Amino acid sequence: MRKILFVDDDPNVLRGLGRMLHGMRGQWNMAFVSGGPEALEMLAREPFDVVVTDMRMPGMDGAQLLSEVMARHPHIVRIILSGQSDQEFVLRSVGPAHQFLSKPCEAEVLQSVVARAFALRELVASEPLRQAISQVRTLPSLPVLYVQLVQELRSDWTSLQQIGEIVRRDVGMSAKVLQLVNSAFFGLPRRLSNPVEAVCYLGVETIKALVLSIHVFAELREDALGGVHLDWLFEHSLTTGRLAGEIARAEHADSRTRDEALVAGMMHDVGELVLATQLSDRFLKAVEVSEGRRIQMWQAEQEVLGATHAEIGAYLLGLWGLPQPIVEAVAYHHRPSEYLAQLGSSKALPKIPLWVHAADALLHETSDPRSPGFAPRLNSKCLEAAGYAERLPAWRELAASSGHEGVAA
Repeated sequence: MRKILFVDDDPNVLRGLGRMLHGMRGQWNMAFVSGGPEALEMLAREPFDVVVTDMRMPGMDGAQLLSEVMARHPHIVRIILSGQSDQEFVLRSVGPAHQFLSKPCEAEVLQSVVARAFALRELVASEPLRQAISQVRTLPSLPVLYVQLVQELRSDWTSLQQIGEIVRRDVGMSAKVLQLVNSAFFGLPRRLSNPVEAVCYLGVETIKALVLSIHVFAELREDALGGVHLDWLFEHSLTTGRLAGEIARAEHADSRTRDEALVAGMMHDVGELVLATQLSDRFLKAVEVSEGRRIQMWQAEQEVLGATHAEIGAYLLGLWGLPQPIVEAVAYHHRPSEYLAQLGSSKALPKIPLWVHAADALLHETSDPRSPGFAPRLNSKCLEAAGYAERLPAWRELAASSGHEGVAA
């Protein structure tokens, strides 16, 4: 059974959680402690899969506790469950917490969040890999965009729209903003997938705090990226996002689905950033294998790491609570046939993973600087099986006319 540790200094809250989750005792082994030091002592004695903690506690608050948990037990999923919506507390928990839930929390919501965290583990079987991913506080930002954002935030004439336009061109900034805005602290009636909309909702002061005070956004050091072609990676991510959104529009998707397709395409290679910055030696080995044997990069990653950047990126975004269609698209963008096999004969076919696969592969066909012998290839049979055979020529035209907007534009 999965083991979950609940931490709260209010004994009434702990008793309430125990009663609320009594029906889960057949699936979860739950423990309840009244503070951070006691939690760390218990974690040192026995293994747990998830820690759910209150934020405001005497001595050691929730953010401090989760920071210690991340350092000592990086495999554990870290969740804040708090009635505190004060900006200071929310922002302090952005780094160490994977997700944020607000009190009072429905049992079904908590069960869903924890169950999703467990399900994500199927994407990445390797415990060391999961530990490395779980320690990622933020994704590095492209230096030119980071500088632009800092300058904009220090300007007396800044606007949320201008800030949002900078954020939407950066994979790391967009992911972190969407993680925060979709947390339960903000109580939105629906999940946001548009980074500009998310920035406008959070406001200038919150973005300033993220960037200038607690440094949740970090400028990327190019010397830390090894074999990743930084400029091309960001250009390709942006263009893939835009093309996936254009395909969604051509297929008459609604605005929310178009936003999710765009963001999913933009973040489809986020796992490469994780690998390049967290596991650079093994990632470089995968680059060598790909280039030496002329096989696709994700195949080399599977051999060297036991997982690909697709699953690794999806695992991180899933931990951060990004919308499920985005996580699925990132996970399966190289292997859409596996996605279709899981769906079986379902008529309610979520199409975003297939659109992102097509956008990525079609752009590689037209603009990949590497040899086409080991660049990602379009799975035409899979797309035809999904009913897109007649649509592929139109998608190819969209890809051929899809220019690079430029990260510094």
